[in-house]
Amino acid sequence: MAHSRSPGTEWGYLFPNGDVSCTPTSWLWVGPNQPIVLFQISPYESADPTQPKPRKAPMLRRIAALRSPPPPRTAAPVGEAGASYSSKSTSLPLKQKRVRDHAFDGIMEVQKRVRRFLALHALLLYAASPTAPSGAFSSGASGAVSVPFSRLGALSRRQLRLAPLDAGHFMLRHPHAFHLFLHPVHRILHARLTPRADAALRLEADAITSLRPAAILRLRKLLLLAPPHHRLRLEHIRLLRRDFGLPDDFADSIILSNPTLFCLTPDQFVEFVPSPTDPPDLTVAAVERSRERHYREHRAPGAGEEDARFAFPTRFPPGFKIGKYFRIAVWKWQRLPYASPYADVSGHDLRPLEAKRRMEKRAVAAVHELLSLTVEKRTTLERLALFRDALGVPKKIKEFLLKYQGIFYISTRGNQGKLHTVFLREAYYKGELVETNEISAARRKLEELLLMSREKANLDRMFTSMGRGWDELGGGRRGGAELREKFLGDASGRKRKIGAEDDDDGANSGEDSGVESLYIK
Repeated sequence: MAHSRSPGTEWGYLFPNGDVSCTPTSWLWVGPNQPIVLFQISPYESADPTQPKPRKAPMLRRIAALRSPPPPRTAAPVGEAGASYSSKSTSLPLKQKRVRDHAFDGIMEVQKRVRRFLALHALLLYAASPTAPSGAFSSGASGAVSVPFSRLGALSRRQLRLAPLDAGHFMLRHPHAFHLFLHPVHRILHARLTPRADAALRLEADAITSLRPAAILRLRKLLLLAPPHHRLRLEHIRLLRRDFGLPDDFADSIILSNPTLFCLTPDQFVEFVPSPTDPPDLTVAAVERSRERHYREHRAPGAGEEDARFAFPTRFPPGFKIGKYFRIAVWKWQRLPYASPYADVSGHDLRPLEAKRRMEKRAVAAVHELLSLTVEKRTTLERLALFRDALGVPKKIKEFLLKYQGIFYISTRGNQGKLHTVFLREAYYKGELVETNEISAARRKLEELLLMSREKANLDRMFTSMGRGWDELGGGRRGGAELREKFLGDASGRKRKIGAEDDDDGANSGEDSGVESLYIK
C-alpha cells in the first residue's frame, strides 16, 4: 500500500473502521481493537531550513497514548475495623474482624481487679493452713485469718508470677478489701481481709447455698448439651464451677449427694441420669423461650411466623456498619432451620452443603444455650473450648464466634490480651445484666468495694500502725521511704476532704479501714 507524503503531517494512523488519525506516537504493536501504525511522515526534509524541527513526545507519553483508558475503579471496601460488608454475596462472610464495644470492655477492666483479689485471697487461705481442704473458710471465717506478708508475697511471686512488689501495692491501693498491720507480738507485717470484704464473700457463699437447686438444674442441662451419651469430664466442669454458681466442693455436695440425678464414673466422667421428677421443659433452649416471648409481645400485624421461628436476637456493636447485601445475608440466615442443641444428630447425613449450614447454626444455638446457663451470661473462650466437641463447634472457635458479632462479643481485656471473654449480647444492656440473681448481686457488692476510692477510707490509723512494715512492702529502706511518701503524701490533702464530709461517711470509712484487727480492739 502506497501513501503520499504530506509536509504538514507528522504521524499517520489507520483505524479498523477506515478513519485516519494524526497523533504523536511511535512504532508499536497493540491489540486488535487499537489503532495500527501504518506509516510515519516527518517533515525533516522541509523546503524551509530555518523552520524548527517538531518536538517528539517522551516515550512513556507516546506509549500511554496508545493504551485504552483503565476501567473505573470501584470504591475500596472499608476495612473490617469499620465492619462494613462490601461484598455483593448474600451469604455471611467467613472472616470478620472484631469491633470493640466499650461497655463490655469496661466490665472486664473491673474483673481484672476481682481476679487479682480472689487470687490473693486464695493464697492468704493457703498460707494460713496449707493442709486445709478447699472451701474450709467459705462460710466467712476467712476474715479472722491473718498471715505474714512475707509468706504471702513469696507465694504470689511463685504461683501467680507477680512482680516482687505487686502484691503489696495492690493491697495498699485497695484498703477497703485488705488490711495491713504490724503484728503486736511478732512485730512483723501481717495481712488479712477487712470486715466488709469478708462480708461480701460470705454473702456470695450464702447465695450459692440458697440457689443450689437451680445450680443442679443448670448442671443437668449442661450434660444434656453433650449428646448422645450426655457425659462430660469432671475436671472440665470444675473449671466452670464459678460461672455456673457451683460450690467448690460440688463433686461431693451435688454429684455424689444426688445419685438419682448424676453418676460419677471411675474414669472421672459425670453422666446424666434420667429422673421422673424432671420438668417437661428441661430440653427447651433459652433462645426458644425468648423468641416466643418476643413474638407475642412485639408481633407486627401481617408479619410472617417464618421470620421469627428460627431467628436469634441480634444487636450489633456501635460502629458496625451494615450494608444492603449483609442485611440480606443476615435475613436469610435467620430464616434457616436448625436442630435443637439438645437433639441427637449423630445419625444424620451431614455431607450436603445445606446440612452443614444448619449444623453451623445449631452450633451457634449450643454456644448461646451454654452462655445462658451461666450466672453472669459470660465465660472465657478457653473454658468454652473445652466443650467444643460436645457442642459441635469448629476448631477455630474465635473466628467462628466473630462471624456472629450481633449475638456474641469477645473481649480481650485482662491479662494483657491473653484472656478472651465471651459475652451473650442480649443479656446485657449498657454494660449491666438485664436479669440479675442473688449470686450476681453479691458479686456486684465485691466489685463496688474494689472500685471504692481510697479517699473514703480512714487510712491514717492503718498506715501509722504499719510501723516498719513500709520497708518490707517497698523492698528495703529506700523503697519503703518512696512508698511511704507516695501514700502518706496524699494523706494531708485527704484529711481536709474527709473533715469536710459528714459524720456518717467517717463512721463507715473507719470500719472499712480494718483497724479493728484480730489483736487491737
